[in-house]
Order: sequence, then structure tokens, then C-alpha cells
Amino acid sequence: MTRYIILLIFSLTICTQAFGQNFYWIAFTDKNGTEYSFSSPGAYLSERAIQRRIQQNIPIDSLDLPVNKTYIDSVLTLDVVYVHSSKWLNGMTVKTEMDQLDTLLLPWSFISEVQKTKPGQTTKSATRKFAEEMVSEAEPIDTSVYGASVYQVGMMEGQFLHNMGYKGDGIQIAVLDAGFLKANELPAFDSLWANNQVLGTRDFVDPQSDFYSTNYHGMSVLSCMGGNYPGKLIGTAPEASYWLLRSEDNNSEYILEEDNWVAAAEFADSVGADIINSSLGYSTFDDQQTNHIYADMDGKTTRVTKAANVAASRGMLVFASAGNERDNSWFRIVAPSDGTGVIGVGAVDKNLYPAYFSSAGPAADGAIKPNLAALGYRSIVQLSGGAIGQSNGTSFSSPILAGIAACLWQRYPGKSATEIKDALEKSGSKYFSPDSLVGYGIPNMRTASAILDPLSINVSKTNNRWKVFPNPVADYLVLEQNGMFSSSEVQLDLYTIDGRLKKQWVYPGAQRIEVNNWAAIENGLYILRIRTATETATVKVNKIK
Repeated sequence: MTRYIILLIFSLTICTQAFGQNFYWIAFTDKNGTEYSFSSPGAYLSERAIQRRIQQNIPIDSLDLPVNKTYIDSVLTLDVVYVHSSKWLNGMTVKTEMDQLDTLLLPWSFISEVQKTKPGQTTKSATRKFAEEMVSEAEPIDTSVYGASVYQVGMMEGQFLHNMGYKGDGIQIAVLDAGFLKANELPAFDSLWANNQVLGTRDFVDPQSDFYSTNYHGMSVLSCMGGNYPGKLIGTAPEASYWLLRSEDNNSEYILEEDNWVAAAEFADSVGADIINSSLGYSTFDDQQTNHIYADMDGKTTRVTKAANVAASRGMLVFASAGNERDNSWFRIVAPSDGTGVIGVGAVDKNLYPAYFSSAGPAADGAIKPNLAALGYRSIVQLSGGAIGQSNGTSFSSPILAGIAACLWQRYPGKSATEIKDALEKSGSKYFSPDSLVGYGIPNMRTASAILDPLSINVSKTNNRWKVFPNPVADYLVLEQNGMFSSSEVQLDLYTIDGRLKKQWVYPGAQRIEVNNWAAIENGLYILRIRTATETATVKVNKIK
């Protein structure tokens, strides 16, 4: 079931028959004879997309080349209408009144697969995928410009970055969702429009739609990142720029929507977006023949997950809601949050406990999923009626995390997407003991900054609880912690003075730790980062013979 990742309050079961055209996914065998080349990427990628690859040492490869136009034109000689194509998965989507296009196309030598992704005759349910949930209006908080949203930002120490001026400026976020109802007029978005931070829109469901009159869901998702309503709601990336991309049809649940997602993600890549947030998930559908099973949640099987992995491999950060399935029969994470390169995001409440609905991992191949978690129970969002309210779902924990990641990347623009992802995970509150509900836990921006730049931490303020001796060190080093010790593990990272990781150790939690084998380490000044589940400390260490 495709589920807009927000907790449903009610469902209606009135059904009507809808008649229309059949949609098909057509996969090609190769890209032979393409008119495009690796040497001229400007023909199919924006300069910003090219620079992203250059900065992260990512070569242009065959996945970047558009689909062979000859193959597309050959298909279009039939009584079909072009919908969109995928260079990453090497195929195209068409619509037609023909009911058995697969029988006609499969004999063609350059076609490897044909799948009906949405039938012309559908059962259109009056059930809404998600109903706008207003738990209550946000309670006034007079101690912060953040209003009640202070909790969702502060849980990750987001103000650590905001207070230094890192609010996402220069970072582009593509929001893949179901609609952005009234996002052009609601108060939380005034500054986005005043500062030209909405870079563009695209509707992959119905290009002729009135874009800001569709579904509300993406609007509320956007408010978690780009909202700027002082005293009521401050998003995690209020100064980032946004691409608003509609890929989800609220009126049906067919695998076609995965292909819409793929097209939207490729668009995001081509225009040069840095981050994708997807508060969408896929598991089962109205056409049960296309249902996924848990074994498909292995990080590499579904089309939407394959595309999400490719997006990550192009140097983008990809955030995806883990799903709201733990309180129903599916229970597990949904695609594309299972992707090996994707940051799947679970939900917690204000007390840091996993939300009762947040989908459980791991991925079917055993990988840690979700990767991280943020506030998703009673998150503060913009509602379509104009109020700032509380709403539930991993739909909101994902953008809350995506937005603060934009701020972290703004601070460290020279780091790759992989390095940012790694720092977020290593900064997680459960990094030493990840589980199937929150993964590595709730990320901490102060800790993530220390991981990306050990020299950024004020040593004199972070080593108060640790006694480190002898210093200078020759053969061994002793660490003693002042006060009660409760962590199950201690990780030690030794960095050179210019920030290069030299050596790592992991020890069982103890009041006193002795680190041996220093004789093999070259003489010089180092920075030792001491990491437990609850704190990070750093100390300068001088190695001598």
C-alpha cells in the first residue's frame, strides 16, 4: 500500500468505478546508439548537477545518459502517449487505451520488460491516503522564536547550527510529495516567496493541474523545513531553496506512482538539487498483483528503491520516511527507505521514545533500518486551514532531519554526501547500540560537527569530565571519567592536527580505560575524540618516544 506517511484518522469506504487509459512501464535492454556522450554532459545535466559530481569525484557514467530516443520514438509509433522516461532504470512510461500492450511489445528486441502500472478501469476509493490530522493547535511557547517547534529543532541540537548562521542558505532541497495546497499563500511560507527560495515546481501526476490546489501533504512537509513563522514555527532549514515536485496521486494506489517518483528524482538530480526529501512510501497497492512483500525491502529490489540508490550515488542526500506501519499488518519499513544509500527516518515523541506507529526495521537483508529518527509524534506543522498545529507521522520526522542536514552541509560544503550521512549516523544517540525502531537514534548537530571537523570543538569545554594521562604519551594512555559512568561503550578517534583520522579504538564502558600500543604511532600533536552514547569530548595529546 502506498501510504502518505502521516497517521490516518479515519477512512471512508465508498468506491466508484473509474475508467481511463492504461499506464505501462516499458524497460529497454540497452542505450546503444544514444546521441549523448560522457564528454558533453551539459546536454542532459545542469551546470550545478555537473559541479556536484565534480566536487565529490563522481564520474559521469551510463546511468546519466538519457534513454535512446530511437527506442522511445519506435514505441510512440503505436497508439500510445508518452508520460515520462527514466535514464537511471532505462525505460519509459506510456498511457494507452490498449489493454495488452505487453503482448505487442515484448517480442521487440530492444524491450526487456512491459508492466501494466495502472489499469484503465480502476476502483477509485473515496478513502484518502492520509487525512490532515490536527491533534491540537500548537501550544504557545513564549521563550523562543521557534515557538512550539523548538522541540523538534532542539532535539537534534539544531540551534547549535542556526545560532552560528547556518540555516540552509545555498542548499537546494527537492520535496517529492502529493501536493502543496496553498503553499503560495499560507503565512509560514512568506519568507520563501519574498526571498525567491522556491526555485520551481513540476507535476508528474497531472502536468495540467492547478499546482497549489492539489493535496495538502507536501505543504505541511515543506513547513517542517522551510517554515518561518516567528513565535509559532521555524523550520529546520528556513533559508534553503526548494523544488516542489508532485509525484503522488492522492486518489489511487498503483505502482505507477513509483515511476512518477523516479521521474521526479531524476529531475531533482538534473537541476542540481543537493537533497531529496520523500515523505512517501510503497508496499502494497490497489492492484494486488503488483504488491511488494517484506523480502523486497532489501535495499535494492523495488524500482523506487533502485532509483533512490542511484540518486544517492549521484552525490545527493536522500531522506525517506520509514513509514507508519508498525500499528498494522505490514509492520515493517516501506520503500524507498530501505535503500542502501537512503537515510530512512523513523519517528519519536518529545520524550525520545519511538512513536507507536513508526515502521520497524531492519531491512530484509538485515541492514540497520531506519537509519535515524526525529520528532514525528505531535510535530509542529503548517495546516491547510492557516493554523499552526500538531500532526503525526514519519512524513514529518524525515523533513525535520533533512532540513537540519542542509544546515550541516552548509557549514561543511567541502564534504561529500557520504561524509554528511556518515556523520549524521555516527552522531546518533544509539550509535553504539542501534535497533530496529530508531536505527542509530536521534542525530546531534554538535557531535556531527565534531566528527566532520574535530578542530571545531572547544577542547577546554568538552574534556571537563575526562582525565587523560600521561600527556605527553609514549607507550600507553589512561582515560578516567569523573562522576557516574553509564555508557556501554566508548569509542576513541585519533586525528592528526589537520583533521585526518589516524586510528580508532572501541572499548567496553568503564570508569578507567587503558589504551596501549602507542609506540607505533608517529610522534606529533594529535586530537583524541572520546565518544560515548551521551557525550563527545576532545583533548589534545602529544605523542613522544
